[in-house]
Amino acid sequence: MLGLCSFVSKKEVQVQKEAKKTRDQETKNHTWCMDIMFRKVANLVFGENYENQKKMTTTVVKGKVVLMKKNVLDFNDLGASVLDRAHELFGQHISIQFISVTSADSDSTEKRLRGKVGKPAILEDWISTITPVTAEESTYEVTFDWDDEIGLPGAFLVKNLHHSEFYLITLTLENVPGHGQVHFVCNSWVYPSKNYTKDRIFFANKAYLPDETPLLLRPYREEELVILRGNGTGMLEESDRVYDYALYNDLGDPDDKEKVRPVIGGSSEYPYPRRGRTGRPVVESDPKTESRLSLLESSKIYVPRDERFGHLKKSDFLAYGVESVLKVLLPEFEALADDTLDEFDTFEDVMKLYDGGIKLPKGPLLDRMLENIPLQIFKELIRSDGEGLAKYSTPQVIKADPSAWSTDEEFAREMLAGVNPVSIQLLKTFPPTSNLDAKVYGNQNSSIRPHHIEEHLDGLKVDEVLRANRLFILDHHDSLMPYVKRINATSSKIYATRTLLFLQTDGTLKPVAIELSLPHEDDEKFGAISKVCTPATHGVEAAIWRLAKTYVAVNDSGVHQLISHWLNTHAVIEPFIIATNRQLSVLHPINKLLHPHFRDTMNINASARNVLINSKGIVERSFFTGKYSIEMSSKIYKNWVFPNQALPVDLVLRGMAVEDSNSPNGLRLTIEDYPYAVDGLEIWSAIKTWVHDYCTYYYKNDDMVLNDTELQSWWKEVREEGHGDLKNEPWWPNMDSVQDVIDNCTIIIWISSALHAAVNFGQYPYAGYPPNRPTLSRRLMPEPNTPEYEELKENPKKVFLKTVTPQIQSLLSITLIEILSRHTSDEIYLGQRECPEWTMDAEPLKAFGRFGNKLKEIEERIVKMNKDEKLKNRYGPVKIPYTLLYPSSEDGLTGRGIPNSVSI
Repeated sequence: MLGLCSFVSKKEVQVQKEAKKTRDQETKNHTWCMDIMFRKVANLVFGENYENQKKMTTTVVKGKVVLMKKNVLDFNDLGASVLDRAHELFGQHISIQFISVTSADSDSTEKRLRGKVGKPAILEDWISTITPVTAEESTYEVTFDWDDEIGLPGAFLVKNLHHSEFYLITLTLENVPGHGQVHFVCNSWVYPSKNYTKDRIFFANKAYLPDETPLLLRPYREEELVILRGNGTGMLEESDRVYDYALYNDLGDPDDKEKVRPVIGGSSEYPYPRRGRTGRPVVESDPKTESRLSLLESSKIYVPRDERFGHLKKSDFLAYGVESVLKVLLPEFEALADDTLDEFDTFEDVMKLYDGGIKLPKGPLLDRMLENIPLQIFKELIRSDGEGLAKYSTPQVIKADPSAWSTDEEFAREMLAGVNPVSIQLLKTFPPTSNLDAKVYGNQNSSIRPHHIEEHLDGLKVDEVLRANRLFILDHHDSLMPYVKRINATSSKIYATRTLLFLQTDGTLKPVAIELSLPHEDDEKFGAISKVCTPATHGVEAAIWRLAKTYVAVNDSGVHQLISHWLNTHAVIEPFIIATNRQLSVLHPINKLLHPHFRDTMNINASARNVLINSKGIVERSFFTGKYSIEMSSKIYKNWVFPNQALPVDLVLRGMAVEDSNSPNGLRLTIEDYPYAVDGLEIWSAIKTWVHDYCTYYYKNDDMVLNDTELQSWWKEVREEGHGDLKNEPWWPNMDSVQDVIDNCTIIIWISSALHAAVNFGQYPYAGYPPNRPTLSRRLMPEPNTPEYEELKENPKKVFLKTVTPQIQSLLSITLIEILSRHTSDEIYLGQRECPEWTMDAEPLKAFGRFGNKLKEIEERIVKMNKDEKLKNRYGPVKIPYTLLYPSSEDGLTGRGIPNSVSI
């Protein structure tokens, strides 16, 4: 009992000491604020010389702070600005205090040393600086009565006593005694101090490994990481800076039987990457499900504030959304007078989407509007080119020739140079086989036989083309067959498909057979019921062949959107973002390397959960997978392997390349004219060289990697938390050597930048015309001796339109992919950085310059190849050059450009 009393007594003493320390600090702050107010009054009374004479007795260091005030889209929040001015009048300022790298805090009660904190200085002339209407950078001076003991500042604290947050961009000090100019790159939102348990800290933009960090900065570095991890509890608010993990348990609504969805992630049945935690309350009727926000509240879904869209991007995003809604509504209104509501009656009806719109007259009035309306949203809606508000841009696939998309050559070419060039494989075994469990699904091996295809092999036998590596397959059989019965019980009607293609002597592919498979009508365990369709050019056989290609296109559209695009870029990269912020300090060189490649991803993923991939969201309404969409992608995730995301590894595994030291980039392509692979390998090589040059600057040997505590914690958390459902897989790479760091970081950057660009920004050019890439089918193939078969013979075009995506779903799909295919006006591309002075380390800056120059050379080579008529897969019947892996782009629908990150 006595011991307990003694313990309590010591605790009370400690509390009293802390309270006294707080009171002393408050007194100092109050005195400091009064001193500032006195200075201003004295200057007014005695003139500027009073202050100047006083400064002659102390060392004065001037600084400039660049920031952006709280804004709404492209406008400053003027109400917030007024309140901030009121706070200034009452002595509630924005203050800055430097932390020394060279002098310890002698007043610290800790056993470990920490840098001395300098005297506070305030941002000057906040009241007198005019706040512009538009959201733009503002520069403020700050004057420090310099404490010589500070020496070199390695960080600074910001205390915001205003009403509103602001975006702190940079702080630059001039003439620091003994050091000259010192520059800090911040790029972060700073909320009022009442929102934080500790003042915001910003470090100089120099990278340090943990054990190389200046001793006096280490406590601050570690404390910042603790704040970013949070405590794992409670609902997170806008001002929180917490990165944490959660399951995909916010897609469904257990109170609506039509919207019930399983929890995705956290189980062997439905494994998945983790998403960012929001901490929203669970639903009362199902404690496993997180409550959802309404559509109107979707912009409020929590992501750390620095992960949110900037004002320009948010403005663009909203503009595209508003414009797209108009585009959906206008055709719907027109369809009310149509006899076949919700149908495209003819191909001409589809073409009307690109001819209509609400036109605005050109002239002085429109010109004045464009000059005087700063908002990006209105600049997008009120177009200067006279294009209508509700008019869709003509997709590239039909610009040169409105019918070329339907040719066999274009159908095959898009597997190499279209929006989903990552699925085609070399066929190594004929007939194709299945990996599905025969005990559950019976015999699922292919029914395609030599007699089906040999007449299309230019006189060769199957064995000959197999040995010559000239037979390829687009295989959507095993991934879809487990879902075909359930999907076909809805309004959608699909087949599991296999498509065989023959490599011709001119380097192009020719489809030679399509297998359409259904589960046995009595029981799935009895195997597949399949029919084989082969090319035809006349009569009902040609119509059947065209429909067979359509079922393949439907499958490929769904697999592309859910797997190649959403799962393999958006979803898998989010855990890396969370782990990086939780375990790698902003001072860590790998954080600095990867940070640009994470920009906006958590924001777009959060929006997707609330609008796109949620129950009854746009994806479920528009794609044949319907309510099984994300569930199906979780089954595919079981087979996701991180090292296989490296482009060279992926190409070899698919049989699209073989290792060859005599070939460029060490690989010989099976199809020489494979634009995605040719351009991708150039980009991959450039990224890897840049990562090598960067990482070897900081890691001189493998021991430095092994002893990097933050790096090891990061990689452990990626495996065990972020991708925790796959944590026991043997394929996870080590993080034991410099080469491991280079390899793993190269893959992360590749996924975030080039891979995403290749599968995203071609969506509108190719799928903006729904017949080319329909997202669902509503009928199975007409059988002989049925009315549907007779209709197919008499009017194959009408049957095609009755089979593919109807009007409203087509409009939803076009609207979605038009938004996703656009580059916003603030996009930052591969080889670029938000700030040229992103690091103080000269060698990495030089290496980054070489990287940028290499990308420019690659782009020039791609332009040249696209003009080479011998490379037919680069252009095709539709005459679209392969530009998806051009590194650079302008904003808008360009069909080119590699942003640094999965940013849309």
